[in-house]
Amino acid sequence: MKASVEKIENNRVTLEVEVENEVVAAAMTKAYTKLAKQVNIPGFRKGKAPRKVLENYIGTGPLLEEAVENVVPNAYIEAVEETNIEPIDQPDIEMVQLEEGKPIIFKASVDVKPEVTLGEYKGLEVAKEEKEITAEDVDKYLGTLRERYAKLVVLDKDQPAEENDTVVINFEGFLDGEPFEGGKAEEHPLVLGSDSFIPGFEEQLIGVKAGEEKEVNVTFPEDYQAEDLAGKDVVFKVQVKEIKRKELAPIDDEFAKDVSEFETLEELKEDTKNKLEETADEQINRAFRAQVTDSAVDAAKIGIPEKLITRRLEVMMDNFSQRLQQQGMSMEQYMEYTQSSMEDFKQQYRLEAEKSVKSDLVLEAIANAEDIKVTEEDMDAEIEKMAKMYNQDVKSLKAIMAAQDSLDSLKYGIMLDKAAEFLVDNAVPVVPIETKAPEESAKEE
Repeated sequence: MKASVEKIENNRVTLEVEVENEVVAAAMTKAYTKLAKQVNIPGFRKGKAPRKVLENYIGTGPLLEEAVENVVPNAYIEAVEETNIEPIDQPDIEMVQLEEGKPIIFKASVDVKPEVTLGEYKGLEVAKEEKEITAEDVDKYLGTLRERYAKLVVLDKDQPAEENDTVVINFEGFLDGEPFEGGKAEEHPLVLGSDSFIPGFEEQLIGVKAGEEKEVNVTFPEDYQAEDLAGKDVVFKVQVKEIKRKELAPIDDEFAKDVSEFETLEELKEDTKNKLEETADEQINRAFRAQVTDSAVDAAKIGIPEKLITRRLEVMMDNFSQRLQQQGMSMEQYMEYTQSSMEDFKQQYRLEAEKSVKSDLVLEAIANAEDIKVTEEDMDAEIEKMAKMYNQDVKSLKAIMAAQDSLDSLKYGIMLDKAAEFLVDNAVPVVPIETKAPEESAKEE
């Protein structure tokens, strides 16, 4: 087989492939055997007619077409490997020579992975934040923990409701004196100030007491989802069943025992500080890595084929759809709820898809330039991590991934990750200069 490659434009090439006559002859024989079993020829049982008789009966065209189906796909794959091109789509095939007794010659035009011209990617100076965890940070976290473990205590009937209290109510809504659908509920808990009800409703319950009845007048928003209520004035008859208020425990040793495995508040504070420092370090390192990668990507020159962007968008849409399904919503329901379309989605995420594709291609080019390899140990470590995450056996997970042809994808992802780590290891962290507020500068002057 002979193969040559010609660049056409942008990221498209044309392969010209010549398949030697011996291979074509073998394919013709195979085609004869197959077609002879399918064609009824008077005087012969299926599969028993001599080749010459079959050719005279159906012509050589069907034999050549069958031979092409056998020869061209394999020849194309061999030509791709021989010329070291990386197709990103199915080829457009054009037959150049298709005659019995002669080599098959065809052209295959296909989009290929674009060439990347790398810019500077070593020694990049990138700002890296510094974060010191203070006693105030620890106290703020403990305050959040205190809120989370707060108890709801039922108030006495003579105590009025305040903002942040939970009122348990029965209510029914009336439009023009008539009850409307969906406007009634019983034993409904409502946190005052949560803005989870119709605007103006919660404010009118500030000051009510358990056992009271109250009429609440509100106007539905103009863009309310129920068109028959949008912009309408309604009256809710409300019965207050009970009022609950958060009771916050003092932050002391007893609190530490209740919310953690520690015996003292000091131990809890020390552990909290350590965890906050770990979280801050992770966030800073993640942001630094992203900025270093962005700098290397921005410095590179690359033309991205539309096909790659379209594919990445499709992957993003599939992932988004799966997340919706986990929440019990279909993509169609989401589109209806947000009054959007697939085209709106594609337009919204196109830049993100393009950036993602470019980042992958540049990281791949850096991995090739620096001879970054993915070892079996790298693969095993990642699969072990995934198995632990999904609570699966390592060997079983590896077998599943092999059956699904996803090991190559995993390997590619690890390679990109190692390339990004290479950039981080070779970058120069720079402490950002704090910009003083105008009033501070004026004071110093």
